[in-house]
Amino acid sequence: VDDVKAALSGLLAPERREEIIGTADILEVFSITKAGRVAGCRVSSGLVRRNARVRLLRDDIVIHDGALKSLKRFKDDVREVREGNECGIALESYQDVQSGDVLEFYEVEEIERSL
Repeated sequence: VDDVKAALSGLLAPERREEIIGTADILEVFSITKAGRVAGCRVSSGLVRRNARVRLLRDDIVIHDGALKSLKRFKDDVREVREGNECGIALESYQDVQSGDVLEFYEVEEIERSL
């Protein structure tokens, strides 16, 4: 019985849970030849991590959901930026960012389900 239960538990898709780790307000947008459009942001709450997923909100409507292309503080590539600091952010495969938009950063945690 335990073997059958373990086999059936392995067939269940894992449960996905999102945890919001931070938000950033876009202050200004710059066009850079190599990187495309880069958003100059101030982290308003939490922190921003390079490997986190990101949602672009415009008037509280999700416009884009994707990954970060680059995260820079001054001219250095960084792994994370904490609340109150400014940074430059480029989004992967999306260029239509505007000043006044909000970036919401989240991490997805997969939890195994069991019977």
